Amino acid sequence: MMNVSHPQNGFTNTLIELAPGIDLYPQFFELQAQKTLVDLVRDIVRQAPLFQPTMPKTGKAFSVKMSNCGSLGWVADKTGYRYQANHPTTAKPWPPIPQMLDDVWTKLTSNEAGKAQACLINYYDPSAKMGLHQDRDEQNLQAPVVSISLGDDCRFRIGGLTRSGPTQSLTLHSGDVLVLGGENRLAFHGVERIYPGTSTLLSAPGRINLTLRRVTG
Repeated sequence: MMNVSHPQNGFTNTLIELAPGIDLYPQFFELQAQKTLVDLVRDIVRQAPLFQPTMPKTGKAFSVKMSNCGSLGWVADKTGYRYQANHPTTAKPWPPIPQMLDDVWTKLTSNEAGKAQACLINYYDPSAKMGLHQDRDEQNLQAPVVSISLGDDCRFRIGGLTRSGPTQSLTLHSGDVLVLGGENRLAFHGVERIYPGTSTLLSAPGRINLTLRRVTG
């Protein structure tokens, strides 16, 4: 790992380069900003309730619950993984991405990436996990993925471009931001476990992960 400064856009947050294109910004958000983000998420979920995605073909339920905001939202069911403009249960359009999240995307990505079109909201209860996977359902694989952690710590595992390649694990804390881009935009990654009680940000044990993506070219 390499620690460097991040002077662009007026930020001086520590940047840890985990691998080329994979950047971790520890404690990017201070506590008050984290609380503001949680309030924004609650407002989104009131409009677009959490739903339980299922695996294609098998129909097995994910252990995480999800929602989205933006012009497009990621969904998963027996027919496959995809982006769509409407909530799978209510059929209503997703709420817009809040300006605060738009600002984060702008600060941490290049102008060439375009605007974020989707923000996936994952809620992990203390028993939830996410297996190793790639974020590859987007048409645009050049724009980075920006991931924000809120709530309890989690053990996060990240590897390379093959599922069987070597991996490293790290603890993500509330307020951390992770960016996947460049040559490792398609790095395999997943959440191995949640550490309940490590944060008091949420009203109950668990973790919220916000993932901002550009979907189309």
